[in-house]
Amino acid sequence: MASRMLGFARRALFSQNKVLLARITTQNSTFKNLRCISTTQRLTTDSSDKLWSLGRLNHVAIAVPDLDKASNLYKNVFGAKVSDSQALPEHGVYTVFVDLGNTKIELLHPLGEKSPISGFLKNKPDGGIHHICIEVKNIKEAMKDLKEHKIRALSSEPKIGAHGKPVVFLHPKDCGGVLVELEEE
Repeated sequence: MASRMLGFARRALFSQNKVLLARITTQNSTFKNLRCISTTQRLTTDSSDKLWSLGRLNHVAIAVPDLDKASNLYKNVFGAKVSDSQALPEHGVYTVFVDLGNTKIELLHPLGEKSPISGFLKNKPDGGIHHICIEVKNIKEAMKDLKEHKIRALSSEPKIGAHGKPVVFLHPKDCGGVLVELEEE
């Protein structure tokens, strides 16, 4: 019985997840050790047939009540390379980017009365993480596919973001409580 279970477990692990290493030993019909399983691919479905896929983390956006104070913190205390403030009236924000080498932090401050950052700061007056931004190769295909999977975009068409590239935001209720921005590479 134990050898049949062991054989089934090995076949299932190797066939479904392309396992590199799985070591299961038995003694007297009980599993003695089950060690870590390493895979070369994600344990989800193969996405090679998709026209889009998630790329690298572009930035983490932080809403701040005082843009100058936050910019100075990253520049003068942390020693990071910090951009000048940029007004984005179509998004209702001022932005400052902090370059971290492998990704960026985007500091956000309200611009105008209808800024989405104003509402965020009313709930969290000290500021906090607002969203994450992930790059995609084809934003239109991403939007189409996500809609089919019942992931809502906050706009029907991409807008031009702070980097001059098309962006779209995904509803946090559909993304595990996280506001996700997709930016075309």
